[in-house]
Amino acid sequence: MTGVDPGRLDDQQLMKELEAIHRTRHDTLLHGSNDALHTHNVRMAQLEGEYLRRHPRRPVAAGRTRDGARERGPAGVPPA
Repeated sequence: MTGVDPGRLDDQQLMKELEAIHRTRHDTLLHGSNDALHTHNVRMAQLEGEYLRRHPRRPVAAGRTRDGARERGPAGVPPA
């Protein structure tokens, strides 16, 4: 495993790690080696899994659900 076990991070550290990995995601996808992308995928899954474990009832924005997407219509355009 790369990095500190996410279960050992406090909430503030976990959020900092999540912010950092999401910030670097695009560059890793576009320009990283296959090994770098694999490592990034594994670490992101670990961190996100820990966040979800700690916050199983996190607030979900209505627009981020399937029903909310359908209400926006094609390409995110609200129906007339």
